[in-house]
Amino acid sequence: MSMLKVIEILTESPDGFEQAAQEAVNKAAKSVRNIKSVYIKEMNAQVENDRITSYRVNAKITFQVDDQSAA
Repeated sequence: MSMLKVIEILTESPDGFEQAAQEAVNKAAKSVRNIKSVYIKEMNAQVENDRITSYRVNAKITFQVDDQSAA
């Protein structure tokens, strides 16, 4: 039986929501392995002078935890 964990990451990108979501996965991959999915909980954008300057996401990253008892 596999065990999954979920972490929540806030990220932003000047290039769009898709890139902000990818950045969340990239950041999570630096400290966890076996990422299985990303769920975008919230999206928002920062606006300055009537223009969007950055896209932000609140992402939930699901990853599989290694089963140490199988060793």
